[in-house]
Amino acid sequence: MESSKEKIILNIGGARYETYSSTLQTFPGTKLCSLTEPHAPSIYDYDPTTKEFFFDRSAEIFSYVLNYYRTKHFHCPINTCRSVLEEELTFWEINETQLASCCSLKLNNKEVHPEEFNIWDENEQTDDQCLIVQTERRDFSWRTRWQPKIWSIFEKPFSSFSAKCLAFISLLFIVGIVIIFCEETKAQFEFFTANFTSVGYSAVSHNGHEPYYHQAAYLLHLELFCVLWFTFEFSVRFCFCPDKKLFFQNPLNVVDFLSLFPVYIELFVAGQIQRMPSLGLWLGFVRIVYLLKLLKISKLIETPLILRVLCYTLKSILREICILLMILAFETLFFGSLFFYGELLGSHPFYTGELHFTDILVCFWWALITLTTVGYGDIIPLTTVGQVTAALAAVFGMLTIIIPIPIFLVKFKSYYDIANLKQKLKRSKKH
Repeated sequence: MESSKEKIILNIGGARYETYSSTLQTFPGTKLCSLTEPHAPSIYDYDPTTKEFFFDRSAEIFSYVLNYYRTKHFHCPINTCRSVLEEELTFWEINETQLASCCSLKLNNKEVHPEEFNIWDENEQTDDQCLIVQTERRDFSWRTRWQPKIWSIFEKPFSSFSAKCLAFISLLFIVGIVIIFCEETKAQFEFFTANFTSVGYSAVSHNGHEPYYHQAAYLLHLELFCVLWFTFEFSVRFCFCPDKKLFFQNPLNVVDFLSLFPVYIELFVAGQIQRMPSLGLWLGFVRIVYLLKLLKISKLIETPLILRVLCYTLKSILREICILLMILAFETLFFGSLFFYGELLGSHPFYTGELHFTDILVCFWWALITLTTVGYGDIIPLTTVGQVTAALAAVFGMLTIIIPIPIFLVKFKSYYDIANLKQKLKRSKKH
């Protein structure tokens, strides 16, 4: 207790600081921590009269250094030169990577609001803490020991070499079952086109269907092989999942679960499919869920940093995007209606031919295509009022799209700078 209450006086460039010895011992191996050692007065400039250590250094930066020992969060003054800060940190034997990320952005002349940095930090941590809610357990069973390892192998593709191999195998099975699904769909449509007429089922003997049934059986066996792998993978992930409730809240896991049923249902009703070919066609439609498994590729393949930043940027400007869509919808209704009545009333009174559009919904389609500067040319204005409306729609469409671009670029650049800085800090801390 006496050592923890012992105080040390520091004179930094004429400014006097007083703190506890235990505070300076927060980070062993640093210069301030060495001041607590018994032989420190013989090494440093120590005045036995005033009982203080003197250092001819910057008092302004030292106040932040001392606060770092108190709070374990290192910040720096706003208008600090980077080289001066690095020199002071080197003297006090503090690693620059301990500097808070918000202050690192300021030193790099990046103006970022703290809440934006927290959003990025939370989004980044969500990937690692999506389902891993490990709780401390007192038992030491084999499941407790192996659960984190097996879960990481099946859920985190880049956690180890074995996880990468497993992710590659899963990727092959996903691509394979999608190809099988496409081939099955093609074969079923060819079979129904060849054997069904407008009256009904054509009078073709069962022997004439044998090539189709052989191909269907071959594809079904391949599909069953892929689904057996998905069943094994899903079962292991479900058994070793730390939180079953969060597991099924993930849409990708729901897709994995639903994709297991089509082939098992077809095997269960295999005898009825030959008597009712339409049943096989309906099962083919159910297999569309296989296409949703392609979304899992985004999890198995490492997403580039710029793509992740783009997703976070779109989330941050979701409100602006909604406002833009509302403005675009209003412009579509306004210019579509104006074009409809302009073309209708601007036509020649003795014109007896048909108009080049059928109803106002077609005019809304024309307005949307014109506002987005696509302009297919399927509908064109023929009257003066319609041409003036088309010109105004094109101008307002360009302004509607161009004006929000700077907002998006500023947000994107802000998040990209944060992401780059955090990547550098992580790499420097590892080294």
